[in-house]
Formats: sequence, structure tokens, C-alpha cells
Amino acid sequence: MELKWLEDFVMLASTASFSRAAEARHITQSAFSRRIKQLETWLGAALINRASIPADLTPEGKAFLPVAQDAIRTFYATRDSLRPMGSGRHPTLNLAALLSLTVTLLPQLLERLERALPGVTAKVIPDRGGIEANIDALVSGEADVFLTYAHPNVPMLLDPEQFDWITLGTETILPVIAPRLRDRTAAVTPGILDEAAQGHCEIPYLDYGRASFFGTTLQRLMTQYPFRRRIIFENSISFGLREFALQGWGLCWLPESLVRGDLDAGRLMLASPLAQWRLSVEIRLYAYRGEDPGRGHPLWERILETLATPDAAAPARA
Repeated sequence: MELKWLEDFVMLASTASFSRAAEARHITQSAFSRRIKQLETWLGAALINRASIPADLTPEGKAFLPVAQDAIRTFYATRDSLRPMGSGRHPTLNLAALLSLTVTLLPQLLERLERALPGVTAKVIPDRGGIEANIDALVSGEADVFLTYAHPNVPMLLDPEQFDWITLGTETILPVIAPRLRDRTAAVTPGILDEAAQGHCEIPYLDYGRASFFGTTLQRLMTQYPFRRRIIFENSISFGLREFALQGWGLCWLPESLVRGDLDAGRLMLASPLAQWRLSVEIRLYAYRGEDPGRGHPLWERILETLATPDAAAPARA
């Protein structure tokens, strides 16, 4: 058993794509596939249903996923606790983040912090899917900061007396669909979501479930604007749903920054031109600011000062 096998498996579960997971892990797809197979051989169970595209977890894979995530956290937490705190050690910023923000915003954010705070090492904690699971990384002290979306429909479950936050920007969540669905011969009409709302058709739907941030946010929207749909696939991670959407499995809501390239290239299209179907969410960075002197990150005030100032070295974010 190797730790990198577990990290590979968690990344594959998040992206639902061997190619994208291999790219994120900085290895070739063939080498990545071999490592997943080695993990399955060691466990004596198939974790991935290779007959499905995008990749889907088997029942055994779904049962093993939280075990793998816990094992990764335990290994790294133990390593950090055993390291000597010598004067030459660089300060570390443990950062929990939603996977979509890890891809779209985090690189620019870390570049900005690196310019302002040279010598600080950032360690990213993978997205755990559910809202409470992600927040727990911050509450438990495993993460120093938490990069997430925020919306009035989703309670953050963080005590404002204990946790501070800064708004970094906004994101638009769009209903998107492939121009041609895999179970249809005709092209998708630009207003297919409106047709489903009027009861004229039923849309195959890619669902976030009820435990994720977007799943909770969309519940209120769908109550206000119901439409005919049948759930084809459920995944709490945006990247996983995007892969299914690109393959023509159905409609889903995705962050604009994540799918802008797909929309411009025609791989995906808006399911409706109406503004009522769009969600606007804030992007926030949270940190502990309570009275426990061992919890707060010593550089949080400098991080706040840095991020509160417009970044002249980066292009403006829409």
C-alpha cells in the first residue's frame, strides 16, 4: 500500500475522469491507471466501474472513499505533528478548498499571497464533498483557512464570534447542457429548460445531492421554479458533473469560470437564456479568529490586508 495510491483514488472520485485525474496528479494516464489497479489488487476489490463513461465508483469504491480520505488526513496530520519546529522551518498555510475553486481561483490566490508573504508554504486539503465535511476541516483545526462559496440559502454553521471571513468576489452558476444528448438524435433547443418548466418535456438531470453546497442552494431555486426532470447521476463535486454533461448525459448547474471555455467552444450551451435560472454566489475565505491562541494562523491579519487590496498584477475578474 502506498499513500499516493489513496491520493490517486480520491482525485479520481472527485473528477470522474482518468485523464483529468492523471493530469491533476502530474503523471501519465497509463501510469495513473496502473496505480489505481495496484490499489484494487491490494484491497482485493474493484473500486471503479470501467464500463461507465465518465468513471463511476462501484459500491465497494463508494464505501472505501471516506476511509481513503481519513487515511490521507491522518498520515499528513501525523507527519506535521512529528516535524521539529526549528527556526529554519517556513510557516505553513493549510488551506481547505472546494475542488472547483481549487482549479479556477486558487492558483491566482496563492500567487498573490506568495508575492505578499514570501516563504509561506501552502498545503491544500482536498474537497470532501459535503458542506459539513468541508467545514469540519476548519472547525477541527486541520485547515487554517477555508476557500468556499457562500449563498443565503446555505447556512455556513460557523460561529461568527469564532470565525472571520473576507469576500474575494462573486461567481455565477449557470444551467448548462451539451448541444446533443446521448439518448436523442435531435439537437437540444436553446430553451429546453423553459420547455421542461412548462411541462412540454422531461430533462435528464445531473444532481449534486442534498449534502453539497450547490445541492442545497439549488433546492430553493427548484422549489420556486419547478421543471420536469429525471435524475441520471449524482455527484457532489462540480468536476464530476461537468464530465457527464460534456458526454451528453444531461443538464446541470456549473460555475461559469469552470465552463466558460466549454461554452465558448460549443461543447456546452446554456439551457435557458432567462436570468431566473442563474445563481450568484460569493467566494469567501474563512479563518479561525477565536480566543484559543493555538488555533489562529499568525499571518491571518496580513492575509486579510493583502486580499483586501486590489491586485494590480492580475487581470480583473468578471
